[in-house]
Amino acid sequence: MPASTIHQLSTLARCGVWLASLLLKTLCSTLRYRLLDEAGFLAGFYPTPVIMLIWHNRILAMPALFVRRYPKRKGLVVLTSPSRDGAYLAEFVRNFRMDAVRGSSSRRGAAALLHLTRRIEEQYDICITPDGPRGPRYQLQPGALLLAQRAGVPLMPFLIEYSSYWRLKSWDGFAIPKPFSQVTVTLLPLITVPPDSSPEAFERTRAGIEAKMVERMVMR
Repeated sequence: MPASTIHQLSTLARCGVWLASLLLKTLCSTLRYRLLDEAGFLAGFYPTPVIMLIWHNRILAMPALFVRRYPKRKGLVVLTSPSRDGAYLAEFVRNFRMDAVRGSSSRRGAAALLHLTRRIEEQYDICITPDGPRGPRYQLQPGALLLAQRAGVPLMPFLIEYSSYWRLKSWDGFAIPKPFSQVTVTLLPLITVPPDSSPEAFERTRAGIEAKMVERMVMR
């Protein structure tokens, strides 16, 4: 597939995604969510959009939490790849009242950065899996920092842990919470990327955020 091509789903495939979203909603209805807001994001009105960072293998239980606990804000836009997998994810999150922008660091990266910047200007929050779509696992790619720097908005890393889960044999070790398990979600303090960072300072910020998202990790 050419780099400029965005994969689209057939009507049958969209119906399959809708059914999968129902199954996930059923699973998530059994989960016990524990939310720790170290960022203070949920305590009151935060004046600017934020860019949420979530490791790729921990995203499954998050759409249901978004529906339950997301505050009264403009909305949330998720970055997905232009590939077939990204098409499925984009359709999936729409079933949870989220929107999607298609692109990645390797394909349509510049276009995705432009579209995300425009959505931020429209006051939407953004969600990015910074080690996706193909890894390496738990390695924070610079794209999210570049977006935060360009748009002048903060990053908000997430820590997500399941008390009991299954693992897939994928590049990221994708985790599926078992029914009736506990999902602990921690919103880490907001981080700003200075607009005039030198390459060395930018890398220190990137490495520091990556460390914060890994050092307290239980699921590896």
